[in-house]
Amino acid sequence: MPIVNLADMLNHANRHNYAIGAFGVSSLQFAEGILQAAESCRSPVVLNLIEMHFEDDGFALLMHAVSEAAQRAAVPVAINFDHGTSLASAERGIRCGCNGVMVDTSALPFSDNLWQTRDIVNMAHACGVTVEGELGYVPGIEDESAKEHPGELTYTSAAEAAVFVERTGVDCLAVSIGTVHGRMKGVPKLDYARLDKIKEAVAVPLVIHGGTGLSDDQFRRLIGHGISKINYYTALADVANQSIRESVTADKKVDHSKLLAGVRDAVRTETERCLRLWGCGGRAAEVLAQCRPWQEVQHLVIYNISENLSESEIELTMSEGMESLKSIPGVRSIHASRPIQPDGKYQYCLQINLSSEKALEAYRNHSGYLMFSNKAFYQVVDDHVVLDLKEI
Repeated sequence: MPIVNLADMLNHANRHNYAIGAFGVSSLQFAEGILQAAESCRSPVVLNLIEMHFEDDGFALLMHAVSEAAQRAAVPVAINFDHGTSLASAERGIRCGCNGVMVDTSALPFSDNLWQTRDIVNMAHACGVTVEGELGYVPGIEDESAKEHPGELTYTSAAEAAVFVERTGVDCLAVSIGTVHGRMKGVPKLDYARLDKIKEAVAVPLVIHGGTGLSDDQFRRLIGHGISKINYYTALADVANQSIRESVTADKKVDHSKLLAGVRDAVRTETERCLRLWGCGGRAAEVLAQCRPWQEVQHLVIYNISENLSESEIELTMSEGMESLKSIPGVRSIHASRPIQPDGKYQYCLQINLSSEKALEAYRNHSGYLMFSNKAFYQVVDDHVVLDLKEI
């Protein structure tokens, strides 16, 4: 099945009173376990790639594998860039293949959070990408979560939520009503009355962060009071760690491949439990029927260069132009090539891969593209053909 539009998926859950599971992916074994669970339950699912879990090129490398696994899945999947730190990081998430982004500016004052989120919405919507905003503040309480989400809990205001959603244009909203990131201590007290007021104030799907530690009854009540997406990671990490500890305790010489298989199986079991509890099991077919597919497109430019230019001049002009085009949001990659047969009509080909058809529209109107076309490309090109392609 194809990767599908995340906003469409969440709106379906919102209309039918269940919650989509958005599960944190920190390794290929997590992705495999989550997708196996979703296929077993016939459930739509969101793969959450959390920026703070990766360093250097680790995010981009895992994204290749996650995207390939999602495209092969037998259920509808969306890939979300979660808890980014800036507009630039959201652009990077889209470039790597995510079709949803969430940049966490919730710790900022209300006005700063609003304006920064609006900038991200403008950029991402031009690429056809779903945006999740967050209002109120969900802190972390233990280990890494406390470092990643410092400070005290701030509840979401229904009045501010209405203004925030209207002025930013976010597709869904993460709210703070008593949950925390990481491992909860004691019994969490959730403010369902506040959640009801937020639900009445906004029309977009609502999201809960910090799902680990909630009871089955609390999950059911959250969904009953309007939650359409639940972010879930710490519990998956816990069952993965427990699997490794138990395997090593049972056999000190256990092979690493068995440890990794155990991680995948533990993640699958916990994910399947959540999917069935949250009401999304068995909904894959109806979600697929009502969601737009998420498809990359290719923009091909086949061209000839003026004979008056040297090889070095051609190379410099095209390399500078390619660097300019790479900075345009929605551009995933650019490849320059020549035909193997040297006697063909055209000498060169430029292949630009973009995240979606919407991104292609924005690309054509972007100042970086117009500058490259008018000041570089058309100055050195004698003849060219443009083709826009998508998979069939």
